[in-house]
Amino acid sequence: MERKRDLKIAAAQFENASGDKEKNLQTIEKLSRQAAAAGADVIAFHECSVTGYTFARKLDKKQMLDLAEFVPEGPSTKRLIEIAGKYGITILAGLFEKDGTGSIFKCYVCVDGGGLRARYHKLHPFINPHITPGSSYCVFELHGWKCGILICYDNNIVENVRATSLLGAEVIFMPHVTMCTPSTRPGAGFVDPALWRNRHKDPTSLRIEFDGMKGRQWLMKWLPARAYDNGIFAVFSNPIGMDDDQLKNGCSMILDPFGDVIAECRKLDDDFCIASLDPEKLHQAGGFRYKNARRPDLYRDIIGREHASKQKVAWLNEHKNEQ
Repeated sequence: MERKRDLKIAAAQFENASGDKEKNLQTIEKLSRQAAAAGADVIAFHECSVTGYTFARKLDKKQMLDLAEFVPEGPSTKRLIEIAGKYGITILAGLFEKDGTGSIFKCYVCVDGGGLRARYHKLHPFINPHITPGSSYCVFELHGWKCGILICYDNNIVENVRATSLLGAEVIFMPHVTMCTPSTRPGAGFVDPALWRNRHKDPTSLRIEFDGMKGRQWLMKWLPARAYDNGIFAVFSNPIGMDDDQLKNGCSMILDPFGDVIAECRKLDDDFCIASLDPEKLHQAGGFRYKNARRPDLYRDIIGREHASKQKVAWLNEHKNEQ
């Protein structure tokens, strides 16, 4: 069997503009061009990187439909395909999608110069009550690798990551807009936007907040486990800077099947990091052995029990009057 080639993936971060698709697409093009020049085969952007994200909690159904686009025939997807072809790089990015029935989805697309390669709808959306949850997993081939997509909250339900892995995914793209929001967990909370505005004079104070329990320390509690337990490469992308009225800390990174961070963005600015994915790690990692050792007969009926899904997001409930 011919050895799978190494795959160079870039995980990006940038400060998106709420509702300004043109500005966001310009930034996506800039970073895609730079990543391609640095040798990346693929670049992955964050959740709703084309449209912006947190501001959508304030929009009514008509406003959401005006913001959303058809995929792949909408202008943003066409533009992403054009950018991908221009620089010879595969691009993954997020936007709000609508269909002919008026349903709205939190969508993440994978495109290259030849067109749409994959499309995924978030299974556990919450930012706006008019969004329809996705109903299926997504596994597709990219440069000889099996890849999957799970958006933000989807990754907090461990069954989603395991299911995507069992469907064959060796790489899971995990676009987020996360961290730096209040929660019931100790240490969580918003980060003062004034620290972002003053970051060039005082980067230390901002870095302490970004790297502490409001940000990276929390991320490191669970993200390495998703990669380690499932023996997959995890490509985590997250915005940095202001997303509507909330400050986000970036930390876009790539982890290998051992759960080790092999590339990470550390700039307090738009940035990307690149990692070369070594296919040998897929079989060397413990997750590969653990999946082979599974005994579904013990827990098939337990995991498959009837269950009423209840999803509560602490910080969003504080803003329920805005919906």
